[in-house]
Amino acid sequence: MHVDDLPTPALIVDLDVLDANIATMARRWSGARLRPHVKAFKSTALARRLADAGHQGFCCATLREMEGMAAAGLGHDLLLANEVLDARRLGVLVERGARVTVAVDSVETIDAAADGGVREVLVDVNVGLPRCGCPPDQAGILAERARGRGLEVRGVMGYEGHLVGLEDRAAREQGVAESMASLTAAHQAVGGDVVSGGGTGTWDLNRSITELQAGSYLLMDTAYGHLGLPFGPALSLAGTVISVNQSGGYAVADVGLKSLGMDHGDPTVVEPAGAKLWFCSDEHLTFSVRDAAVRVGDRVRVHPGHVDPTVAYHERYQVVRGRQVVDTWPVDLRNW
Repeated sequence: MHVDDLPTPALIVDLDVLDANIATMARRWSGARLRPHVKAFKSTALARRLADAGHQGFCCATLREMEGMAAAGLGHDLLLANEVLDARRLGVLVERGARVTVAVDSVETIDAAADGGVREVLVDVNVGLPRCGCPPDQAGILAERARGRGLEVRGVMGYEGHLVGLEDRAAREQGVAESMASLTAAHQAVGGDVVSGGGTGTWDLNRSITELQAGSYLLMDTAYGHLGLPFGPALSLAGTVISVNQSGGYAVADVGLKSLGMDHGDPTVVEPAGAKLWFCSDEHLTFSVRDAAVRVGDRVRVHPGHVDPTVAYHERYQVVRGRQVVDTWPVDLRNW
């Protein structure tokens, strides 16, 4: 099938660009040193491609992702990089043979892990992002509590998410050094072999971790595209022009807020060339046109502002080489 024959909106993955991104990251973070973050792509088919490239361990954000990965035979080493207060579903995965580690940052989440049947944890440390994570000086205390509940403490994790999108590289690098100093101190108190963290925006700046939790690098978006990273835009959304206002100088395509993650900014219209986004509404994308030749039925291509929620809106990827559709991958881990 030709890409222009697809019903729209259609989520498109350029296979050659994806494979190039996988190879670029693997040259620095090979094998188990990379723990790809499943939340960015939500597909066991794409995860299997990563496993075939040597990355057997994965990072997940939700129980659904953990269960789906294990069911697909990708449970070699799964980390739920998020706190949960009911870990019984994780315990079931352990009973079925998956290796499961969960992040903990409190007595309550430690007890939930132990009571739910999880055997391994990482102490989640707040390194500057006001989200989950314990204060660095509490990490050792929590590690002892976890060991007292019979859990193996594999080490620590800390995500410098407040830094990964900074456009000033020097500021990013300085911030990472400060955040990782806190994580290193916590790790000394906690012990274990694992120091997990980082992301796409700090992939070549974080030198303190033993494994990188990056996911967006695979598909990329316009937010990360501003940072000059060596990863290409493998993800786009194909749409169709459904209305043209020649006198007003604009056209409307059938993609909008219900098919694009907009929390990191606007998408970029890359086809037709020269088009400029005006705004997105629920089912519509309105863009200016320089060329009056734009007609109803023409195709548009959009790069999203934020890959993770964009992917979660869709049921499948259409995988292409050039303009030919070569495969379809279900987004089988979508939703919560």
